[in-house]
Amino acid sequence: MAISKDSTTILTPGYRGRFAPSPTGPLHLGSLVAAVGSYLEARHRGGQWRVRMEDIDPPREVAGAADSILRVLDAHGFEWDGEVWYQSRRSAFYLAAIEQLKSGGYIYGCACSRKEIADSAIRGIDGPVYPGTCRQGMPAGRTVRALRFRVGEGATEFVDAIQGKQHQVLASEVGDFVVQRADGFFAYQLAVVVDDAAQGITHIVRGADLLDSTARQIELQRRLGFATPEYAHLPVLVNEQGEKLSKQTRAAPILIERAGEQLTAALVLLGQSPAAGLARAPVRDIWSWAVENWRLDRVPKARGVSLQQV
Repeated sequence: MAISKDSTTILTPGYRGRFAPSPTGPLHLGSLVAAVGSYLEARHRGGQWRVRMEDIDPPREVAGAADSILRVLDAHGFEWDGEVWYQSRRSAFYLAAIEQLKSGGYIYGCACSRKEIADSAIRGIDGPVYPGTCRQGMPAGRTVRALRFRVGEGATEFVDAIQGKQHQVLASEVGDFVVQRADGFFAYQLAVVVDDAAQGITHIVRGADLLDSTARQIELQRRLGFATPEYAHLPVLVNEQGEKLSKQTRAAPILIERAGEQLTAALVLLGQSPAAGLARAPVRDIWSWAVENWRLDRVPKARGVSLQQV
C-alpha cells in the first residue's frame, strides 16, 4: 500500500472491487448509495471496479431491468472496468463448484419443504435455522429437493472495515444452508463466491443487509480453496418506518435527469460532507471531488441510515 503524490489517495496495488445488483427492478437511492460507496473506495485506492448482474433468480427478475440499471449507472458517470458479467450465463461454473464440494463431503441432499422446516426449526439471524433433518441421510421414500452445505461447529470471524469485528456460529444461527434450490436454480451464496473468485475481487464494499451472509460465503470460500476478500458493509438506507428501501417497500426509482442531486445525496448518507453547491456541478466534477475527498472512516458505523438525513 502506498500514498499517492497528492497525499489524499491511498493506492492499493491489485485492488479490485465490484457492484453486483439483482435486476429485480429499477435502481433506487439505496442501491445508488451502495454503488457510490463501492465505486469511490475502488477509485480512491486506484483500483478496478467491476459490474456483475446477479440474475440467477428468474422468478424475481423484471424484464429490461438489467439494461435499465446499466443506463442509470452510465448516466450517473460510473465507469466500470471490463465487460459486465451475467450470472445467468455461468451455470457450468456453479455446477463445477458443487461437484467439488460434493467430493469433499460438504454437500448433501435434502428432502425438506419450507413448511416442514418452519414447523420444526427455531428462528435464526436469516430465517429458520435448518434442524439437520436430512444431515445423516434422507428419510425412506423421500427424494432430493435441494442441496445443502454442511457447516462446521465452530465460529466464523472476520473484521469488517466499517462494522467492526464479526462473530457468527453458523451451526446455531443459520444451520446447513442451501446451495442449489428445489427449483434447480443455484443459490446466491454459492454463485457470489464462485464469481468473486473468478473475477479476482479483492475488496467487497456492499450494503449491511448482506453482512449476515458473509460468514456463509467465507466458509464456502475456504472449502473451495478461494481467497477471502476484505469486507466493508455500508449502512443501508431505511424509510420512516425503519424498513430497508427496496422494491417491496415501494422505493422511488432513480431519475437520470437528477443525477447530480442523487449522487450528492448518496455522499451525504455516506458521511462525506460534500462541498456546498456540489449538487449543481457537472457529474464529472462531482466525481472528481468525491474520489479525492473520499474517506471510508467517515461512513456511519451502523447497519442503517435514515432517508430523512438528506
